Amino acid sequence: MLVDSPPEQSAQTAPAPPRRRAVRAAGLLLSLAVLVLVALASIAIGAKELSLEQVWHGLFQDSGTYGDVVVAERLSRTVLGLLVGAALGLAGAVLQALTRNPLADPGLLGINAGASAAVVTAITFFGVTSLNGYVWFAFAGAAVVGVLVFILGGSRGATPVRLALAGTAISAALYGYLQAVMITDEAALGKMRFWTVGSLASATDDIIWQVLPFLAAGTVLALALARPLNAMAMGDDTARALGAHLNRTRALSMLAATVLCGAATAACGPIVFVGLMVPHVVRSFTGPDLRWILPYATVLSPVLLLGADVIGRIVARPAELQVGIVTAILGGPVFIFLVRRRRTAQL
Repeated sequence: MLVDSPPEQSAQTAPAPPRRRAVRAAGLLLSLAVLVLVALASIAIGAKELSLEQVWHGLFQDSGTYGDVVVAERLSRTVLGLLVGAALGLAGAVLQALTRNPLADPGLLGINAGASAAVVTAITFFGVTSLNGYVWFAFAGAAVVGVLVFILGGSRGATPVRLALAGTAISAALYGYLQAVMITDEAALGKMRFWTVGSLASATDDIIWQVLPFLAAGTVLALALARPLNAMAMGDDTARALGAHLNRTRALSMLAATVLCGAATAACGPIVFVGLMVPHVVRSFTGPDLRWILPYATVLSPVLLLGADVIGRIVARPAELQVGIVTAILGGPVFIFLVRRRRTAQL
């Protein structure tokens, strides 16, 4: 599964002709329009049925009625879904470029495992019971694992294969610790059961404001790395010849992915496959140029996440299916298809 230089990233990303750039820009605007529609659907549709009049009243004439309270909760949930979806998509695209593995996702480098292990530790050993407390432990766990992976991967001499192997090893160890603690501590098991599936249901304004600075900083950093990551896609020697600073780019890429994944996982738990599916699909029509992959992933990943959340609210009414479960159901077959397609292409 570890691939040093996938065919689609092996050549120099030459400047696109004006017509192709116009088509890509138009596609990005269309993607934004789709995102707006999905966000509106996320506010209007839920496990509890509301009329369009109630939704409108809740958005613009909040008077404390039942419908207004429900709309306010959905609005926070939608905003968090927009932020988390964009973060996971960007992080996935950066990690796929960093590891030169188009099947990589945030879980490959152990970031989700670090956040989960930190939350279990907080519940079991520090008695943390509120979601506001989980956020900071989860973010710290993701950050620590990101640093460890970079060090074990060779630090200044880090290579894509070493980073992926270090992340896989740390993930295995942390998930073993996670299961051991949850099995021996029934209280931790009960509290973690809901968080580990990944959910937007607990979204609040406080959570959004806590993670927003980290998500904003990680987004700016990730987008700024498009050009140096393009150079690295052609191989280390060529990238050096083009003036790229390999160690600095790898370190900043790890930092951006850790900040984005850590904050997203801290806010709503580990949500799988978003960071894998969307960048891979985007690459199929933008080509290997990260100057287009990253913006498209930023826009289309929230479309997938919010769409999955809306599906989860509808299929299990009056209860709901958590978004992490829906993305896993959707992502499993897609992942198998992508792996089989890559194997067929290599034969």
